[in-house]
Amino acid sequence: MKPRRDALLMLLILTGFCLTSILLAQVARDIAKNTFPSVVLLLMEDANGQPLSMASGFSVGKGVIATNFHVVEGAARGYAKIVGQKTKLDIAGTIGINMRTDLVLLSVPGANAPAISLGDSSQLSVGDRVYVVGNPQGLEGTLSEGIISGIREIGSDRLLQITAPISPGSSGGPVL
Repeated sequence: MKPRRDALLMLLILTGFCLTSILLAQVARDIAKNTFPSVVLLLMEDANGQPLSMASGFSVGKGVIATNFHVVEGAARGYAKIVGQKTKLDIAGTIGINMRTDLVLLSVPGANAPAISLGDSSQLSVGDRVYVVGNPQGLEGTLSEGIISGIREIGSDRLLQITAPISPGSSGGPVL
């Protein structure tokens, strides 16, 4: 009788793992589907039209793209391309810059991408699952998964350490 109960218990555990994997895959699939239309590939150029950087950004409002300041630093011009679309949209300028936190808001007329809502990072804990969307090496619409591996208090700043890979070209993309 005991071997049968052990076999049943093992079957239930394996079924639970399989269902969890399916649910997590579905969550990741939904995140990709819902986020990609809000993410942009950014290409910044110098005054001679030479590429300076390729990175990512995301819509936070009609015609407003958030990214990292280091992406646009020193650039004379640039364009944004919404993931999965062909149209290149000229960046008209900056709306706001915070060099201390490496953030910039760009004015991109015509970028009518759905805005990504900003979350409350104070509600996060070590071990929470995160997803990163970006364009590593220009490969559009890449989703990476990880966890919050640490939360650091440095002065008045709260920094989240994550395990999701962020490769060159993904800088400025959203962490979800």
